[in-house]
Amino acid sequence: MKAVVFTLGCKVNDVESGSIIRGLEEKGYTVSREMEFADLYIINTCAVTAEAERKSRQTVGKAFKCNPSAKVIVCGCASEKSPTAFLEKGNVFAVTGAKNKARVLEIAIGGGEIPLGVVLDDGDGKYEELPVPECLKTRNFVKIQDGCNRFCAYCVIPYLRGRSRSRSLESAAKEILESRAFETVVTGIDISAYKDENGNDLADLLLAVKDAETRIRLGSMEVSLITERFLSALKQVRHFAPQFHLSLQSGSDKVLKSMNRHYTRAEYLEKCAMIYRAFPNASITTDIIVGYPTETEEDFQDSLRIVEEAGFLQIHAFPYSPREGTNAYKKYKELPFALKKERVDRLIAKGLAEKEKYLQKFLGKTLEFVPENCFDGVTEGYSENYIRVYVQGDIGKEPIRVVAKELYKDGVLAVVK
Repeated sequence: MKAVVFTLGCKVNDVESGSIIRGLEEKGYTVSREMEFADLYIINTCAVTAEAERKSRQTVGKAFKCNPSAKVIVCGCASEKSPTAFLEKGNVFAVTGAKNKARVLEIAIGGGEIPLGVVLDDGDGKYEELPVPECLKTRNFVKIQDGCNRFCAYCVIPYLRGRSRSRSLESAAKEILESRAFETVVTGIDISAYKDENGNDLADLLLAVKDAETRIRLGSMEVSLITERFLSALKQVRHFAPQFHLSLQSGSDKVLKSMNRHYTRAEYLEKCAMIYRAFPNASITTDIIVGYPTETEEDFQDSLRIVEEAGFLQIHAFPYSPREGTNAYKKYKELPFALKKERVDRLIAKGLAEKEKYLQKFLGKTLEFVPENCFDGVTEGYSENYIRVYVQGDIGKEPIRVVAKELYKDGVLAVVK
């Protein structure tokens, strides 16, 4: 039997799809992540933006074009938000939600006793252990947490994923320590909220895996996570990748307050300073929402200024997308699309200028490089601090030390040391 598990959205979705793939393979399925002919399609959807929802619905149609008689199961955030919208896309076998992904496996392999239609499941409020995903050689992802308690005014995810719940330290540490990938990324919906049933937090987990052979990189984190205790724990991790994806969303105190983000721009910048003091070669990357309904030109200028003040390596700038059910959707009128696009373009340009400044500091410096792919005679990958590195020739896939020589494309051209 052939199955396709197609994923839209975040790395957490990707990890969960990997667990579903492992479960299907254990039942004898041949599984692909690409949209191609198959007997079974599992589509793991995203609802972070309206565009993500639209693409999720389109993907169901693509599955039926590949095989009109296939069994199609839809899961994920978009199907949690609007389950009936997916039943309208064709003869969908079942629609589940964002929680209890083990239910997807039960439906997929359970035969005809599962009724056609919507099969939503809220779970029991505990962290759901899934099959360990396939371990990729270069970069592996380990999920330690699910759900969110923050309820930012613009975000629908807490309503879809549910409240924060964390994997046990023992289970998470075991998977990290057993990772045979050159790099392992610790991920979740909100890893900053990680706290297992015994009270262990993310610093405790990091200390438990401090001697891991794999290079450990952290997923997106919140300002509140950056404390002296947390940074001290990180300094004890033997192979820590000093990149901090520190969520910002706006450089304006007024906008941050209306977003229900519980920090000021000054507090954010102080956390950046703490990171640089602890890890002088660290990079800080971030997300910034542009064109939030309360954002004025003055507020936007604050976002432009903080890009320079924080010294970001990279920013993900994207326009505000209204999400039905959120506080922002209920309270505010959306800004014109043209205004949002114009501001996004300006912020991206500012981000690229600051990225170049950051990269310039590492020319002539040694970087720990994990090769990923080789295209047209150039090997590509990332350094420990998330600089995109290019090396002439096929140098294989083993980690190697390189020296950055010049700016190149979106990173640096380097030579083997």
